[in-house]
Amino acid sequence: MSVLKSINPVNEQAFAEFQEFSLSKVKKVILESSKAQEEWAELNIKNRINIISEVKKMILENKKQYAEIITMEMGKPILESIAEIEKCALLCEYYEKNSEEFLKDKYLKSNAVTSFVSYKPLGVIFGIMPWNFPFWQVFRFVVPAIISGNSTLVKHAPNVQSSAIAIEKIFHSVGLPKDIFRILIIDIDIVPDIISNKMIKAVSLTGSEVAGSKVAECSGKNLKKTVLELGSTDAFIVLDDADLPKCVDSAIKGRMLNNGQSCIAAKRFILHDDIYNDFLEMLKTSVSSLKLGDPMLNSTQVGPLARFDILDKIQSQVDQSIELGANLVCGGKKVGTLGYFYAPTILTNITKDMPVYNQETFGPVFSVFKCSNIKQMLDLANDTDFGLGASVWSNDNDKALSIAHKIETGAVFINDFMKSDPRFPFGGVKKSGYGRELSEFGIKEFVNVKTIAVF
Repeated sequence: MSVLKSINPVNEQAFAEFQEFSLSKVKKVILESSKAQEEWAELNIKNRINIISEVKKMILENKKQYAEIITMEMGKPILESIAEIEKCALLCEYYEKNSEEFLKDKYLKSNAVTSFVSYKPLGVIFGIMPWNFPFWQVFRFVVPAIISGNSTLVKHAPNVQSSAIAIEKIFHSVGLPKDIFRILIIDIDIVPDIISNKMIKAVSLTGSEVAGSKVAECSGKNLKKTVLELGSTDAFIVLDDADLPKCVDSAIKGRMLNNGQSCIAAKRFILHDDIYNDFLEMLKTSVSSLKLGDPMLNSTQVGPLARFDILDKIQSQVDQSIELGANLVCGGKKVGTLGYFYAPTILTNITKDMPVYNQETFGPVFSVFKCSNIKQMLDLANDTDFGLGASVWSNDNDKALSIAHKIETGAVFINDFMKSDPRFPFGGVKKSGYGRELSEFGIKEFVNVKTIAVF
């Protein structure tokens, strides 16, 4: 068994170590989780909701403490980490208010004396979570799953185990039976054994396309339901009548969230040629003025990337694209000798053969394109294997709506940058995955939609 380390991306120093679970220990945890779930499912939903209410209170009371763990582990600016904790509380509140209505029996018209749909838990649900939003991603999986009567096991990313353990302690400290939510400290090699275990009823993964494909394959062989939220190359479409100052401000916020390490970050900026020069100049001015530094300081806007391999990959994607003819407007290099800092970067003159055209860029890189008409903009937006989200900017809502309907994604925001919201279903199409998290749709992903009819 190996040791997983939490490494501060600011100074590249390990500050915590975690011993991996053995396979026998994992099997024991799965068995305990399955037994606990049978009792948990019998509880009135109000009791399950009450636990979530207590979780909400606890994370808000200690949000700075939890935010500091996030920032220390993966470099997110501290104000963004605090916002992540607050968003987890918002999620708890949403399901606290709405779960009972979502999961109540739905009566159907039929020739039966009575007929209805009942929503029953599936059992033990296995979640494979990413490092980029180490609290939020876990919360959006665990909260609806346990409210609906399931138990949950989470394999978190290797570099955010401190966050994982902190989350587990939160839920256990407010009275949740410990086996209803457990963290599995494991590496990826044990995942197939877990998925194939007969007590695991479904799998949720947020991660890369490669990881999603492997989990889907293993789950398919074992006939296990999956929800996959994978990568994307989200389009940010700016028409010639858009409010440019607002648009540029949102472009910065949407792309730079989490130091650019977000699946739903705007990545391809598709501009009408009438506003191209003005937008690009405003964007360059704003990007060049971003303050990069210690993520624990409130004044810092850009922190380090989470790991060296992420820094190395984004540098390679940018370098290869420049070699193939992309124009470097600003940035394009590592900053400093210590830490995984990368300068916010703008590239133009991008062609199909470049990595920044067809690959997900998980870092602070703006890929900027110029188009002469709406058809070109739509063709470019849809010329990708991914389809998670997009945004359209125009003062003509009818025109923007017409474009939104034609974009091949799970969501489109008009005149705002793409973001997740507990009230909206979240997920993608094509290689961005399938299934939905959040909203009523998310809580119903891991239930048995059971028809009962009396004749």
